[in-house]
Amino acid sequence: MTNPPLSTSTDSSGDSPVAGSLTPDAATGELLAAARAWRDDDPDTATRAELDALITAVEAGGDTGEASRADLADRFAGMLEFGTAGLRGALGAGPRRMNRAVVIRAAAGLTAYLQAEGGRPDPAVVIGFDARHNSDVFARDTAAVVEAAGGSAMVLPRPLPTPVLAFAIRHLGADAGVMVTASHNPPQDNGYKVYLGDGSQIVPPVDAQIAAHIAAVPSVASVPMADDGWDTLGDELLDAYVERAAAVVAPDAPREVAVVHTALHGVGSETVRLAFERAGFPAPQVVSSQEQPDPDFPTVSFPNPEEPGAIDAALALATEVRPDVVVANDPDADRCAAAVDDHGTWRMLRGDELGALLGHAMIERLSARPDGDRRVLASSIVSSRLLGAMARAAGLEHRETLTGFKWIARVPGLAYGYEEALGYCVDPDSVQDKDGVSAALLVVELVARLRAQGRTLLDVLDDLAVAHGVHATDALSVRVSDLALMPALMERLRGNPPQAVAGSRVDRLDDLAAGSADLPPTDGLRFSLADGSRIIVRPSGTEPKVKVYLEAIESVDGAGDLARARATASERLAAIKADMAALTAL
Repeated sequence: MTNPPLSTSTDSSGDSPVAGSLTPDAATGELLAAARAWRDDDPDTATRAELDALITAVEAGGDTGEASRADLADRFAGMLEFGTAGLRGALGAGPRRMNRAVVIRAAAGLTAYLQAEGGRPDPAVVIGFDARHNSDVFARDTAAVVEAAGGSAMVLPRPLPTPVLAFAIRHLGADAGVMVTASHNPPQDNGYKVYLGDGSQIVPPVDAQIAAHIAAVPSVASVPMADDGWDTLGDELLDAYVERAAAVVAPDAPREVAVVHTALHGVGSETVRLAFERAGFPAPQVVSSQEQPDPDFPTVSFPNPEEPGAIDAALALATEVRPDVVVANDPDADRCAAAVDDHGTWRMLRGDELGALLGHAMIERLSARPDGDRRVLASSIVSSRLLGAMARAAGLEHRETLTGFKWIARVPGLAYGYEEALGYCVDPDSVQDKDGVSAALLVVELVARLRAQGRTLLDVLDDLAVAHGVHATDALSVRVSDLALMPALMERLRGNPPQAVAGSRVDRLDDLAAGSADLPPTDGLRFSLADGSRIIVRPSGTEPKVKVYLEAIESVDGAGDLARARATASERLAAIKADMAALTAL
């Protein structure tokens, strides 16, 4: 069944339909017909009932009927788009929501892609899922589709972190992997992330090829589904992942360290505890109210460590027990955050700060190896340029990529990669994606080493600033209620770009949509200012917002100049942020 966007058009007066368009009554009739057809093809009693209620309300008319019609029209404004992030959206009935009908179509399209494009009539697919609403159901549906199509489905034994699934693909030699998760999105969302057999997330043109196979599925009823036959994996897989993750910690590293950990109601607690134990670290003290998986995320308004207030419970516990470091994972544990005691106040490190600290640890390891074993460091274009400066000083190669680990993880010879949104890849030979568990172990190892020396993470950040200059970063988000406002804002900036920001001339404007020898095309703008500051504006790939990334750099003349340099960079960054907030206001 094909569900094109449904809309009505009027002429400039707004009084009469444009020639060839549907009248309001005809449009409503067509919308209701599409809704009934989808309902009748929906295998889920709950979402069928949801559509039934909306259809009945539209048919009844009145104010409630008009609101229900708008809701129904939104649900049927095309299919939920399958892209490089797979699928992600709000749970609910209809083709533009996450539900069993959409997932079964996606599973059928993915399996058909693997058979047609990958030349595998019997593709092996490993499937993981988190603890969000319906994640286990979507995983089981995917396994049923793969098995019925002649493939071999392997399902993780219970809700587990995304990096365990990414590890399992290579460990088990699968042709593809599926992780059912919406990561750090709000509770009402779920998602469907696809990996290929090398363990990396999909990139163009594979996303479009899979989407074409999904679009070719005529109906859910036409998709064969097995009642059983898939392999439910045992704890030996988790054991293998934990053993490999723990191996990122050097055998000679100190183990004396105190850690507070929060999983933010996600699936990371068990795996983190096992990894700490395997690595020889004391068990972390957990935030008990957030330890167990809960799809409603009751103690946080937004389950993302980057969001204000998300780790307040962990910081409150840290104030009480005074650990050496606070570590937080997002709900599917592929991201890692850390907080430190900064002169008596606990604060979370910015993603770029933690990225530089882990980069420092990796550079020390790489520098201790023979030259022939040196490898590449990478970060996304919206991340700080500090890692590049550190790599150059150490004689290592640094690569910039588009945003997302689907790009970072593909850098040839990668030893370490990160992006400012708390994503860190510290063992790409094992997990070719961001991994919040192994990153947490490397953070704790670094803290333990510094503790043994009477130093802290903040001391290392000071050292890096003195050596390479202060790299001050910040960001702002322009949230939209109408997705059409995102491209409109981007086109407005393209058509009328600022000539100066915060009093500094715009020396160069790169339209990233044009692509370059180093970067594939992407919707984004990069402004390089005369004072060395940089601004990047891009639409989010997973949320309804346009993000603006800012960086100001100030050179440092020795340790005695550090306070002045930080203050100068901070003032410049605040001025840039204020100007960009005005320029991007809707």
